[in-house]
Amino acid sequence: MLFRQMLDRETSTYTYLIADIDCQEAILIDPVLERVERDLQQLRELGFTLKYCLETHIHADHITGTAKLRELTNCQGVVPAGAGAGCADLFIQDGEDLKIGAVQIQAIATPGHTDNHMAYLVEQTHLLSGDSLLIRGCGRTDFQGGDAGCLFDSVTERLFALPDRTLVYPAHDYRGLSVSTIGEEKLFNPRFAKHSRQQFIELMANLNLPDPQRMAAAIPANEHCGNLTSVN
Repeated sequence: MLFRQMLDRETSTYTYLIADIDCQEAILIDPVLERVERDLQQLRELGFTLKYCLETHIHADHITGTAKLRELTNCQGVVPAGAGAGCADLFIQDGEDLKIGAVQIQAIATPGHTDNHMAYLVEQTHLLSGDSLLIRGCGRTDFQGGDAGCLFDSVTERLFALPDRTLVYPAHDYRGLSVSTIGEEKLFNPRFAKHSRQQFIELMANLNLPDPQRMAAAIPANEHCGNLTSVN
């Protein structure tokens, strides 16, 4: 397996490139529209064929590159079931596996940040946690069907049930961190460590965060897989 983490500095978004080196097939998780050329260059240089673009959820802070990549590579766009993106080619369900050659990617439903959020467990060792679990944090829960209690359950009952050595790769980081482990987050994540469910709900209700700068444009665009023509 090849595993690469790529950063969009403007939105602090991580895109992940995963490939089976033997069969030369690849998948991109959470691609960013403005970084499509970067992603294509990686694919060309490494000799990979892009099979899927996979989303953890409908993003509010950037526009996905899925539509552009699908146009240029004929890959398939995959979103969580129920996410409200009728443009997708495939809708992935909780517990369903997506395969790239011999590489297995398992969907884990983690609603709470949004109502149809998925994390993805790659080869039982690498967790792509999306916005559900960040390094020493978590995604907000105050729009897009977010629910703090639901997020607490998703993280503590689904993600924290994974082995402590499982690597955690989030969709964003705003402090220059790139990877953690389940064991670390159980001990040191200030949103969850030593907090009850009710304490977590109260904490999230009092964050008073501003809306993402690109929210008004990003959500409708991402409901069309990043196809700006469909929005306009």
